[in-house]
Amino acid sequence: MTIWAPELGENGGPIYLAIADALADDISRGRLEARTRLPTHRDLAYRLGVTVGTITRAYAEAERRGLVYGEVGRGTFVRGQVTGDATHFISGVEPALDRIDLTLNFAFGPQRDQAIARTMAEFARRPDMSRYLGYLPHRGLPEHRAAAAQWLNKLGLETEPDQIIVTSGGQHGMMTVFSALCRPGDVVLCEHLTYAGMKALANHLELRLHGVAIDEHGLVPAAFDAAIRATHARIAYVQPTMQNPTGRMMPEERRRDIATIARQHGVMLVEDDVYGPLPSKRVPPIASMAPDTTIYLTSTSKCMAPGLRIGYLAAPKALIERLGLPVRATVWMAPPIEAEIARQWMSDGTVDRIVEELRGEAVQRQAMASNILGINTASHDGCFLIWMPLPRGWRVGEFVAECSRQGVDISGADSFAVEPLPIPEAVRLCVGAPPTRALLEKGLHVVRSVLHSAPGRNLSVV
Repeated sequence: MTIWAPELGENGGPIYLAIADALADDISRGRLEARTRLPTHRDLAYRLGVTVGTITRAYAEAERRGLVYGEVGRGTFVRGQVTGDATHFISGVEPALDRIDLTLNFAFGPQRDQAIARTMAEFARRPDMSRYLGYLPHRGLPEHRAAAAQWLNKLGLETEPDQIIVTSGGQHGMMTVFSALCRPGDVVLCEHLTYAGMKALANHLELRLHGVAIDEHGLVPAAFDAAIRATHARIAYVQPTMQNPTGRMMPEERRRDIATIARQHGVMLVEDDVYGPLPSKRVPPIASMAPDTTIYLTSTSKCMAPGLRIGYLAAPKALIERLGLPVRATVWMAPPIEAEIARQWMSDGTVDRIVEELRGEAVQRQAMASNILGINTASHDGCFLIWMPLPRGWRVGEFVAECSRQGVDISGADSFAVEPLPIPEAVRLCVGAPPTRALLEKGLHVVRSVLHSAPGRNLSVV
């Protein structure tokens, strides 16, 4: 905790505003660095001879201005100047000072931050802004669906605006599909290592997930066929592009095999292509090969911004009305203002510039991880995921716990595993999560240290 105390002077105004102004001045002059812990309310009140309530108001005003942030039970900290790689925070999310988070799969980008500031300023001057503040069609405005159709066409999926529903992000799109097509107790097939959000959704909707074996190319066709015959499932959730958590890319021939098997058995495929825009060499989505038996999902989260809660659902025309009902029942409509921002970014090339920046950052971070950890990481650009099998002797829970004890949070295979196949001894690292490369490097060195240590050496005996 710093011994900082402001120089208030004689401005005659409210003391709490004078404290906030002094804080802003000291930050701008470099007297207070990012992540500096400020004095407690009581301590600063004592030094200045004011009430604790005055300090509370001053810190609240500073937080409103974006100068500081608070952590429950830890205190108040300086945000710092958000310029350059040295102090840039991911989308305003402040990491704990003594921890490095490698669990969240998204990445920062100055292009994105500059674009949102510019777009919001332009939006505020638009004469038609009030149009986006009312109740609008729950499937999305025609121009938003038309822009999405053009964007999906660039990603390799030919579809029409009336086949698209705008959702409140990819997770909401998943909720829309599975709540519309499934009932409690239904079996849903998925990769035996699958997106944790799918596990949470299945639990919420009381669906029974059945894991299907994957290899270095994704879902294994023979295992998929056998699982359909064994469970009589009629719906399957798949991630062919940068599969989460493994980051693997399913080749085109394998996608065609999966599409053929699904069509033969009358299984509806739900294709999650949220990472589809990121690789420079795209493989056609399964939905382009089997449009009559595939529901395609993507969103703005990975290629634009996680906080831009817009997703797109493309489905056979016969299902559109049915799929639209859960949207109306849950959120009525996706946020029109955010959908308009997404439309503008897709039409003016902003999303392409953001994606190009993210690809470059992913390449640099993957190379850093490969060098530090001494393993082969992703073979394709745009991927921020690393799936790392553990050395002999290490168990997932012990490895995750030891990394956490040393200040680095990672995800174990148990977060993604689906029965009946066993949980592998492996972990997932998200190299895009740390706001700076320096912080990532520090975290990776901790992981490397744990990798090279003896299992159980540092664990407490309870």
